[in-house]
Amino acid sequence: MKTQEFEFKGFAMNGFVAIIIELALAVLSIWGVINCANAGLSGWHLVLPIIGLFFACILPIGFRKLEPNEALVMVFFGTYKGTFTKTGFHWINFLMTTKKVSLRARNLNPDNIKVNDKTGNPVMIGQILVWKLKDTYKAMFEIDSQTMADGTSTTPVSVSSRMRAFESFIQVQSDAALREVAGMYAYDENEAEGDELTLRSGGAEINEVLLSKLNERLAMSGLEVIEARINYLAYSAEIAAVMLRRQQAAAIISAREKIVEGAVSMVKMALDKLKEDGVVELDEERKAAMVSNLMVVLCADESAQPVVNTGSLY
Repeated sequence: MKTQEFEFKGFAMNGFVAIIIELALAVLSIWGVINCANAGLSGWHLVLPIIGLFFACILPIGFRKLEPNEALVMVFFGTYKGTFTKTGFHWINFLMTTKKVSLRARNLNPDNIKVNDKTGNPVMIGQILVWKLKDTYKAMFEIDSQTMADGTSTTPVSVSSRMRAFESFIQVQSDAALREVAGMYAYDENEAEGDELTLRSGGAEINEVLLSKLNERLAMSGLEVIEARINYLAYSAEIAAVMLRRQQAAAIISAREKIVEGAVSMVKMALDKLKEDGVVELDEERKAAMVSNLMVVLCADESAQPVVNTGSLY
């Protein structure tokens, strides 16, 4: 989206030079008034000293101080005149309305929210954002940041109030973006189809999608999210216990598969070794009995109790 922000090109004077000029104007004006009074002059003779004294009193309104990564949005009787970003102490036309904003990066850690994943399961999800103001024109005039801030007609809006208004706007949009992203993916592999990404396993890919969705929503506001990542993910309380049992069952099944796979390999190795070394000749019935016994021993949860057979195998 095209920006309408541009640099302020109006008159701006070094603040320390302006102080010297204003002090000189005040001294000369006072000196003129005193001389007129001593000489008994009045009327038109006092016009210039009084005008000078008047300007010496109101010109200090134009002093402005900017720190690094701060900016002044310049407005002249309702017309945007540009954004002033030169750091230091300056004097600017006192008729110019200035709105100070911060361009520094800020953290935002919204509350966790309940959403439905792709399969409809309710999950609790949270995110953490790093954001900054990118376009001062859009931030000040495309969204209603002035009303959202805490200022009144008699109290000017502070920088902190204005930034809180921006933060409030981002929080609403970030909740909407997070709900959208969470609805695009299943919670974990048990709910996913094939090898598709899930909220638990997606990691950096999910964060990139979230960042993209956030900046799409914030493009109109002149605000930009630099980094976004999911920092909390869990099933909602009403299904957490059931899902935990399902995960435990899946873990038990997976472990059993590994145990059986290893037991089969060990039984095969034992039979091959007996045959290779000629220890004993077993018919098919005895092999089946041996396989059964070894599988019971290797796959049992508890230690097997041996039975000693001293009789003949035949």
